[in-house]
Amino acid sequence: MKKILTIAIILAATLMGSHTFAQKQYKFGHIDSNQLLSMMPERANAKAELEKYAKQLESTLSSMQTEFERKYQEYQATADSLSPFIRQTKEAELGEMQQRIQTFQQTAQQDLGQKENELLQPIIAKAKKAIDDVATEGGFIYVFDSGTGVLLHFSADSQDILPLVKVKLGIQ
Repeated sequence: MKKILTIAIILAATLMGSHTFAQKQYKFGHIDSNQLLSMMPERANAKAELEKYAKQLESTLSSMQTEFERKYQEYQATADSLSPFIRQTKEAELGEMQQRIQTFQQTAQQDLGQKENELLQPIIAKAKKAIDDVATEGGFIYVFDSGTGVLLHFSADSQDILPLVKVKLGIQ
């Protein structure tokens, strides 16, 4: 009899617990973070600054290439009249210039990537904080990023919180 009573109590507790669990509503949301970032005014400023920086790098590279071409043409025009030692010195100089240009190109690409990261990090952090705030205020358990391409399916019951985050950031 005690065993039956114990089993009945455990069964009742389990049913009550699962009933409570089933009644609790979980809120899921989604947002396209790429769309949000493109709407943020800070993004346009960062893009303009990055383009300005890229043009500076391009200008420097162009100057280096122009100087190389000028010296190469000068070398070609006088190569036959130069002594072997001077010819060898000029060829070495041209080789070093070419190597500097290649090194500059590689370093400039890396530097441009770092500059982009540096400019975007505060914007991404601001957007993430706004998403976190909206999710907390709205009681969302999960918010999926539909802009990354990782999310394959979301229900029509999922709420797009982009309008709420835009309001939080003051974007129209």
